[in-house]
Amino acid sequence: MRDIEIQSVKQRFGIIGNSPLLNYAIQVAVQVAPTDMTVLITGESGSGKESFSKIIHHLSPRKHGQFIAINCGAIPEGTIDSELFGHEKGSFTGAAEARKGYFEVTNGGTIFLDEIGEMPLGTQARLLRVLENGEFIKVGSSKVQKTDVRVVAATNVNLMQAVERGQFREDLYYRLNTVPISVPPLRERGEDTHLLFRKFASDFAERYHVKPITLQSEAVQELLRYRFPGNIRQLKNIVEQISVLEYEREINGTTLRKYLPHEQQNQLPALFHPNNSTDGASGISERDLLYKVLFDMRKDMNDLKQVVFDLLSHQQEDAELLKANRHLFEEMRPIEQPVYRSAPERRDGGYMLSVDEPDEEYEDKVEDISHETEEESLSLEHKEKEMILKALKKHGNKRKYAAKDLGISERTLYRKLKQYDLEDL
Repeated sequence: MRDIEIQSVKQRFGIIGNSPLLNYAIQVAVQVAPTDMTVLITGESGSGKESFSKIIHHLSPRKHGQFIAINCGAIPEGTIDSELFGHEKGSFTGAAEARKGYFEVTNGGTIFLDEIGEMPLGTQARLLRVLENGEFIKVGSSKVQKTDVRVVAATNVNLMQAVERGQFREDLYYRLNTVPISVPPLRERGEDTHLLFRKFASDFAERYHVKPITLQSEAVQELLRYRFPGNIRQLKNIVEQISVLEYEREINGTTLRKYLPHEQQNQLPALFHPNNSTDGASGISERDLLYKVLFDMRKDMNDLKQVVFDLLSHQQEDAELLKANRHLFEEMRPIEQPVYRSAPERRDGGYMLSVDEPDEEYEDKVEDISHETEEESLSLEHKEKEMILKALKKHGNKRKYAAKDLGISERTLYRKLKQYDLEDL
């Protein structure tokens, strides 16, 4: 494909940049657009995958048909089948009337399934049937319906790894991956980052009626060195912040650095995924992470109690205060430190070395503490279930508000209800 044709596509769909990786991805999208082949777009979050789905639709014979973009990760597991394939009246609680799903509504058009890796396994089986036979069945119905829909899917996760973990169907993966398109992350696009910065600066200047911000040469180098884990979306947010907050319209490196988050200073808990894991798990679960945080909090609290206990015990004038707060320490079992004994001296290289070794009784004490921790993990699971029940009761079993009250997504709540056999509530 000639460069002039690629530039024409960029102008039509508002794509900025001249990176060879970007140009190649556009070329593949243009070439596959006239066909009905299924396309899988891969790339990091915020890299602009949806733009490629629009290229494929609007340059295809289906351009006059409907185009719908669906984020599979944003639809609760309990309702995604209904959203995609529709349902019959009375098929489940709250189904007051029949509803058409997206595959029926977009007949003759294109469906863009973003975050396809988040789709539940049951729904994956239904999608595979649509891709292979053009058939689907509404929830609560036994009637097979036909649809002529082109599917373009996208993901920011490694689907092949998800297949190996049993989280994604292998047959669906190969059916979706007929034509792969890889969208490069912003950090691999070189000077495109500065071009995008200037485009966003111009857009926000027009929106907020201010003079566009520009970058000094030092700031440009700082911009190009930054990795942008959030890709184009993150860059756009940063440009908007600077456009609104800075009075000086020529930005130097020092000013720009204030708006670039320090990745190495991220204080969020990091999940460790062992490379040699054989249990098929994707890593530490939300529940395991919660347990770890709670155990750490308990240890910190015990340490704090021990410090206060020691302080009060050595001050006679605070005896009454100690007595009044004795209940805080009754259940405290501080972790004992290892008792060391001196080992026989030995000669090493002509010098006398005194070696201390831990008392054998200490190993038994550590084992006892480990058993105690295992018992507490069971009670934590029970408490999590109680919290879910209380939240549901508080909000009259309205799961949307219960999930918000618990600080989790509605989809996570559905999974927890299934885990604890509470789905009938």
